[in-house]
Amino acid sequence: MACSIVQFCHFQDLQAARDFLFPQLREDAPSGAAPRDPGKSAGWEDDGWGAWEEAELPELEEEGSTCKTQKTSWLQDCVLSLSPNSDLMVIAREQKAVFLVPKWKQSHKGKEEMHFAVAWSGTLSVEEGESVTSALCIPLASQKRSSTGRPDWTCIVVGFTSGYVRFYTESGVLLLAQLLNEDTVLQLKCRTYEIPRHPGVTEQNEELSILYPAAIVTIDGFSLFQSLRACRNQVAKAAASGSESIQPPPLAYKKWGLQDIDSIVDHASIGIMTLCPFDQMKTASNIGGFNAAIKHSPPAMSQYITVGANPFTGFFYALEGSTQPLLSHVALAVASKLTSALFSAASGWLGWKSKHEEEAVQKQKPKVEPATPLAVRFGLPDSRRHGESICLSPCNTLAAVTDDFGRVILLDVARGIAVRMWKGYRDAQVGWVQIVEDLQERAPETADPTPFGSSQGPSRVAQFLVIYAPRRGILEVWSTQQGPRVGAFNVGKHCRLLYPGYKIMGLNNITSQSWQPQTYQICLVDPVSGSVKTVNIPFHLALSDKKSERAKDMHLVKKLAALLRVRPPALDSIEAEIKELILDIKYPATKAQALDSILASERLPFSCLRNVTQTVTDALKSQELESVDEGLLRLCTSKLKLLHLYESVSQLNSCDFHTDTPFSDRDLAVLLRLDEKELLKLQALLEKYQRENSRAAVRFSDDSDGALPVKTFLESLEYEKDVLSVKKISEKEYVALGSFFFWKCLHGESSTEDMCRALEAAGLSPQLLLSLLLSVWLSREKAVLEKLRSVCCLHTMLSLLSRMKVAIDETWDSQSVSPWWQQMRLACIQSENSGAALLAAHVGHSVAMQVSNHMTEKKMVAGADAEALTDSWEALSLDTEHWRLLLRQLEDCLLLQSLLHSGPPRPRASTLQAEPLPQLSVKKLLEAGKGGIADSVAKWVFKQDLSPAVLKLAHQDRDENPDEPKEGVHGAVLHTAEAEADLGAIADLLRLACEQFPCSLELDVLHAHCCWEYVVQWNKDPEEARFFARSVEHLKHIANAHVQHGIALMLWNTFLVKRVSAAAYLMDKVGKSPKDRLCRRDVGMSDTAMTPFLGCCFDLLQTLMEADVGRDEMPAPVLDTEDAWLAAEGPTSIVELALEQRPVHYPLVQHHSVLCAVLAAVARFALKAVKPLALFDSKGKNAFFKDLTTIQLLPSGEMDPNLISLRQQFLLKLVSAAVQAQHSVRQNGAPSGQVEVGTAPSQDQDWPALAMDLAQHLQVSEDVVRRHYVGELYSHGADHLGEEATLQVHDQEVLASQLLVLSGQRLAHALLHTQSREGMELLARLPPTLCTWLKAMSPLDLQNPDVPIATTARLVHRVVELLPEKHGQYSLALHLLEAVDAVPRAPS
Repeated sequence: MACSIVQFCHFQDLQAARDFLFPQLREDAPSGAAPRDPGKSAGWEDDGWGAWEEAELPELEEEGSTCKTQKTSWLQDCVLSLSPNSDLMVIAREQKAVFLVPKWKQSHKGKEEMHFAVAWSGTLSVEEGESVTSALCIPLASQKRSSTGRPDWTCIVVGFTSGYVRFYTESGVLLLAQLLNEDTVLQLKCRTYEIPRHPGVTEQNEELSILYPAAIVTIDGFSLFQSLRACRNQVAKAAASGSESIQPPPLAYKKWGLQDIDSIVDHASIGIMTLCPFDQMKTASNIGGFNAAIKHSPPAMSQYITVGANPFTGFFYALEGSTQPLLSHVALAVASKLTSALFSAASGWLGWKSKHEEEAVQKQKPKVEPATPLAVRFGLPDSRRHGESICLSPCNTLAAVTDDFGRVILLDVARGIAVRMWKGYRDAQVGWVQIVEDLQERAPETADPTPFGSSQGPSRVAQFLVIYAPRRGILEVWSTQQGPRVGAFNVGKHCRLLYPGYKIMGLNNITSQSWQPQTYQICLVDPVSGSVKTVNIPFHLALSDKKSERAKDMHLVKKLAALLRVRPPALDSIEAEIKELILDIKYPATKAQALDSILASERLPFSCLRNVTQTVTDALKSQELESVDEGLLRLCTSKLKLLHLYESVSQLNSCDFHTDTPFSDRDLAVLLRLDEKELLKLQALLEKYQRENSRAAVRFSDDSDGALPVKTFLESLEYEKDVLSVKKISEKEYVALGSFFFWKCLHGESSTEDMCRALEAAGLSPQLLLSLLLSVWLSREKAVLEKLRSVCCLHTMLSLLSRMKVAIDETWDSQSVSPWWQQMRLACIQSENSGAALLAAHVGHSVAMQVSNHMTEKKMVAGADAEALTDSWEALSLDTEHWRLLLRQLEDCLLLQSLLHSGPPRPRASTLQAEPLPQLSVKKLLEAGKGGIADSVAKWVFKQDLSPAVLKLAHQDRDENPDEPKEGVHGAVLHTAEAEADLGAIADLLRLACEQFPCSLELDVLHAHCCWEYVVQWNKDPEEARFFARSVEHLKHIANAHVQHGIALMLWNTFLVKRVSAAAYLMDKVGKSPKDRLCRRDVGMSDTAMTPFLGCCFDLLQTLMEADVGRDEMPAPVLDTEDAWLAAEGPTSIVELALEQRPVHYPLVQHHSVLCAVLAAVARFALKAVKPLALFDSKGKNAFFKDLTTIQLLPSGEMDPNLISLRQQFLLKLVSAAVQAQHSVRQNGAPSGQVEVGTAPSQDQDWPALAMDLAQHLQVSEDVVRRHYVGELYSHGADHLGEEATLQVHDQEVLASQLLVLSGQRLAHALLHTQSREGMELLARLPPTLCTWLKAMSPLDLQNPDVPIATTARLVHRVVELLPEKHGQYSLALHLLEAVDAVPRAPS
């Protein structure tokens, strides 16, 4: 029981608060420092206790760089305050503040922990340039009868550099503001009511003290409490109904002007004190001299202590009654007249005004009352020493002062002297902890009866000073006044020590006794680990008497702990020494602690533990009954019983017990009440499950020996009223305990009857034994399936447990389900090991039939009438039906689990596909709803990355004759994407699953879930564009248009519309395909991933339009469920949600489809100077990204010619880029980088054909686009494709003119740019008109000028055919034809 530091709260997101208060640190990465475990407090020895060495603990190593230090030391620059109830924390800096409240949250270990979460953050400053200097969190007591003495709400008091003191609620609502002095508020401190410990102690009033550079203002606590309650009620009423404001009562305060002191930085208000007659005469003579008059009764005075400079510590005494308390001027206004005069008073109720009234008041500050002068009576003069802080002890007798010399000075408040000094604590932070002795733990012989306490005497109080030295990162605890250091901890160099020094405001001597709040007197905030810690100090550390019984006991406990840590050389000697030590301990609580430490030791043998426990028990029983502690005796007795049980079970497990009876499959069938066909089916199912389950994952061998350490056994069980129960332990520990009891029995290596008899005699209930037995059986599935003989042992064990007295009640109502068998069925339903659960269910079914038949026979022997026989038959049928349903569900779950574990590992799978699939159980499938089965299979399909054709193949195999050849189907499947996978076993298991679940795994349902699963996984990692493409592929395979329509619409609304809109606005902003950085910022994916994404979106919208048309031609599907799974309840399935979707507005979907095609084209070909949204008018732009099921105003009628011109330019660019991508400079090797995009349906898109379709939707002449397409093909030298495309052009004459120019460019390149002799001779023979025309041609416009002259001749022949004879260029075409024919051909 040494001093310890305990963590009681975490910060949920402390970095968010730091980023808000320090914006300059927002860009930095959050530090990943792990929480630092507090060091152990140093021990003490009996001979050296009280003589602590002054050597400092080693300093912590400086972790991280300077940058990290700046990020972790930010809390030192903040104003920090914590409510004494730990229900609110305030962190403020300059004008900003963050309010944090505790919330209970489950940790990763499954335990409920308290976390401080941000409840409000904002700016507190009202006037320009002011900042926060001090803050307090004061809980106010509730006035309700049902919660008397409890905190109602917490008020935040904040002081500013402007002199204002403002009061806020927990949600940041300003209640009122006071300007009591026009100077910076240096410090706020509060004193709440405390019950006097002795009759002679003066009862102190509650107050709030405000320190200014030259004044102290004290506000009466009762007045403040009433005003704050009234303000809060008024705010609530105004927010609810907007009623008239009611004036709260005025504040009563006193204001003292401190004189004869240079500077003040902190203060402490001691309260009202009365001098004894000697001190009264001494003070009077010091002030008035020899002839000073002395009053008969000593006057009451309020004492204040300040720290600063000259004097270093000043003592002020203000006589009570020397001045009248001031009242805030808010009461001067008439309540019925809400005029501006109300708000010009001294208090400035800023929370109650309208906006223009607030501005007026802020411009004209309230009247400030003058201070009453108060001279310093005396001090501790030290001209070189400057005080930094003062902290008053809880009993108001001591105060700790820190200075700039690195000293901590302990002051005696009453005498005004320094009684102790610590050195080496620069920038120290101090606080106090007051510990009250627990009278229940004090030994009876040491009691000191007094008239003011119980028979054991009053509770003693000890005070400890806590010093945190940030320079050394150490927290120390010292016993005052002259006591030793009782604890020291390494805590880090960036913490803040918080000591409120007050409790709940608004209590009195009656209400303060009604409820004791859970408070922490002192708290340490660690920003590095994000935790809040407190210090626990046992009372006995304050005892300085070396003969103290508690001190002696603690010394014996430490000696015992040291003895247990050393490996014993001789067991007999160490056992005797342990007995001697534990018998010498006097205190019962300490003796119980020592016994627990002995039983928790792993070094001592079992015999030693049993003998020591027996010795302690015998010693207690030999004492007088009055002096024996009942709790300790009960503990020893229960531990002894547990040790005897452990010994009995260990002896049974160590016996050589083996059964040589042969066990065949026929015996197994008889045991489970199965025929031969059912047994073969069960064995085949388990064999397939075992094979796939062993392939799915590597499993470590089970610890099958059933051994359990004594320590774990004792920690797992406990006695309560002679009933043995299991504590709340982990699942692993629970299984280990069950293995200790039953594993040998299940293997046939221990007597089942003897084990059940011993456990029943120890007080273990049959229900608990059944739970332990099933936990072992279900958790050790691998060993159980390998050795089916254990099924016989389980049958025997279950039969014995069922025959126990309280297992199955004979008077149980035959019309209801047996709770005993329901417990077993529930365990099988919850188990994720389906193979072991199925075997356990078969055994349970068999034993239940056996027990039921036995009970029926007993009733028949007893002469039961026909009605009783009928009742038993009905009960048998009811329980049997439950068993049959469970067996069917477990068989289904087993088959599904085998399917999910099948399939070879994929070496090139993504990280998402590499994640293991979750284990299934009947409970999980029932809670997953009607779509849970299909959802599980969809996850498996995603993990294996199976194509939709494989799913179709499995259903075809189920529907068709298995003897028919399906070579074509297999070939198609293997050709799709699965040639490298072993599809034989997968297809077989999938076919069996589809036969077992004809409704849940119907083809459209499975495709719908696979489509959704792929897009969900793609949304986690948008870079995996193939996931989205596979999702659209599954969507296209859905045969029912209603389901296809709903799934497509849900995909668009849930995952796509936001990303598509972001991509559209981004492209429209930059006017081209955006760079990678912009894509990641706005769309959330890279530029290479965005290209296939947009193409898939276009395909999805096309599928949605086709499904909308097909909905009218087919009925909606009827969704059925298998009989075994009708009880499934959970979230609505994807298919049900799809069928609930409203029909889309076809033109609006088509409108979005056109946009997606435009965006995909821009991204695919990296088109320049294209703004996609500029291709649409205002109506078209407004209709984008609206709900597809609504009717929007879309463009209609004639379009603006300028808009049509822009669209035509875009389509011509698209056609040029598409032809460029198909026929780009093959002589240079590979196509350009802009063409190399990821695999997606958009890459195989027929872009020229799509451009023709877009021309129809965009009201652009299709013939213009076709002519441009023909021209581009000829320009790239693809004359064979150009001839085919020419047939689709309507205006052949215009096309011929364009091709004539292109032919001239080819001939000009052949004659003028090759500079051959034959070409020059031919050029000289040409007609002048043709020669001039050829020289005007520019071959640079050709994408591929190196075309054979024979190909050009065929093109010219085609031009002559297309041009009419009356055309102006017909003669030119003939001349060109002659010239081409005259050009010498290259040898073939």
